[in-house]
Amino acid sequence: MPLPVDSHVHTNWSWDAPHGSMRASCERAIRVGLPAIAFTEHVDHTVWRVAMEELDPGDHLAQVARDGLLHPPAFDAAGYLQEVEECRERYPGLRILSGLELGEPHRHPEVVAGLLARGTFDRVLGSLHSLADGGQYAEPVGLYGHRDPAEVLRSYLAEVTVLVASDQSFEVLAHIDYPVRGWPPSAGRFDPLAFEAEFRHALHVTATSGRALEVNTKVPLHARILQWWREEGGTAITFGSDAHAPESIAHHFTQAAQMADAHGFRPGRMPHDLWGRA
Repeated sequence: MPLPVDSHVHTNWSWDAPHGSMRASCERAIRVGLPAIAFTEHVDHTVWRVAMEELDPGDHLAQVARDGLLHPPAFDAAGYLQEVEECRERYPGLRILSGLELGEPHRHPEVVAGLLARGTFDRVLGSLHSLADGGQYAEPVGLYGHRDPAEVLRSYLAEVTVLVASDQSFEVLAHIDYPVRGWPPSAGRFDPLAFEAEFRHALHVTATSGRALEVNTKVPLHARILQWWREEGGTAITFGSDAHAPESIAHHFTQAAQMADAHGFRPGRMPHDLWGRA
């Protein structure tokens, strides 16, 4: 089975990818046999709390945080789009899609609309990285120390429904299982069945919105969630490594494609198309 498009890749144009490189990512994509690649750079405007005492001074997060708060730098759309065009000329055999990963776009509608008007972005992801907590925002991993992990995950999925029900311009919901990445050992092994109702509701609202679901492979999506996606009316999926360095591109894609095929999703007419229901 051919590899699908990697629709979630970060390069040096993302504020949290200091080891990223667009050219090296293109070369990696060609080596592993990808038909196309989408550079979906981070666009974040939410300021969230980080544990500075746990960061190494050289950590990229430490470079953009102050007073215990992370302030995502502005995205250089013009510079990014220029390099996309340069790579398209340099690697004509690889389909290169421009893109963005919009963090919490429903919280920042005006600034996001202004950015989207500045160029053509082929693949736009909507994502949720933080939740409200004590008058601030924090990533799920920063909440587990003082909130019940199950409650954090349920709050996350509830906020996902707000995101996908909004009128924001994105076609793919990224990493619906984001809180699982930092799931604490004290909470026991993550079992999606314990959150079936919440996942199904978020998936149903996403499907109703007409958006696609991302099969994110950084922490491989549980097959049960993909099953629920189909049962709740989901018609399309993408695949994303969420790579922040070239060597992580297409990580676990063979297994992810096999899982998608087993659940009735097939490649589109063109290699860079979304996968749809058979």
